[in-house]
Order: sequence, then structure tokens, then C-alpha cells
Amino acid sequence: MSSAPKQPTKVSIPDSLNRITNHWSPNLVASINDSYDVKIVKVSGDFVWHSHPDTDEFFYVLAGNLTIKLREPGQDESNQLEDVFLATGELTVIPKGVRHCPVIVPGEECAIMVIEPSGVVNTGDATDTRGLKNATNILYG
Repeated sequence: MSSAPKQPTKVSIPDSLNRITNHWSPNLVASINDSYDVKIVKVSGDFVWHSHPDTDEFFYVLAGNLTIKLREPGQDESNQLEDVFLATGELTVIPKGVRHCPVIVPGEECAIMVIEPSGVVNTGDATDTRGLKNATNILYG
């Protein structure tokens, strides 16, 4: 016997963004094939340097401007990859293993969508998370 199909849900990204009150705290808006999470997050200031050794990370800017500082494993700050500057409507994929640090101009806010495998922690391999948490709130049915 086959089970009844699950009713698809509609998610309003603008409404979901209006419900977010904390920076750097991902909010789950969709799940794909029980394997990937689609998250939205409001960000401001600097995040922590980190990498995801086992997965790429997709960033799409919903509103604002985002700079992602990049560094390959073993590089110091004087020998790093070029920063990626993203404006509203632009995206990039950070390859697995590449150290990165999202940065927003002080006093400004940016809203981003991230797609990554379920269970990925937003601080990656960072040992100093400055109290940041991977508090994924569920904003959909």
C-alpha cells in the first residue's frame, strides 16, 4: 500500500524574515528529500572563520550586501583568496574545505538563504564560536 502524498506547503520568505529577531541564527524554511535544508538568516557584523570539511555551502543574498572572506586551508591572512562581494539577488557556493568568514558592514543588516545538507552546523569546524548557536527554528508547516 502506498501512503498518501504529503500536502506541499507554501512559505512566504518576506513574512518569515519579519519573524526573525536574532542575527546569525538560521531558520529552517524548507527541507528537500529529507537530505537538504533551506535556511534563512539575518546577519550583521562579522561571523567566525570556519569551514565545512565535508560539504559545499550555498549563499543567496535576499536583501542587503554580504562579503565573504575566503582562505584556503593552510593560508594565513596575508595569502588568502579574493573576497566575494554579494548584493541582493546574487549567490555563490563556497567549496568544501575552504575557510570563510561572512562579514557585513557594521550597523547594516543582510538577509541570506543558505542551502546545505541537513545537520550541518553553521559554525562548521570553528572552535571559538563566540557564543553563536546553530539554533534552527522551523518556520514552515
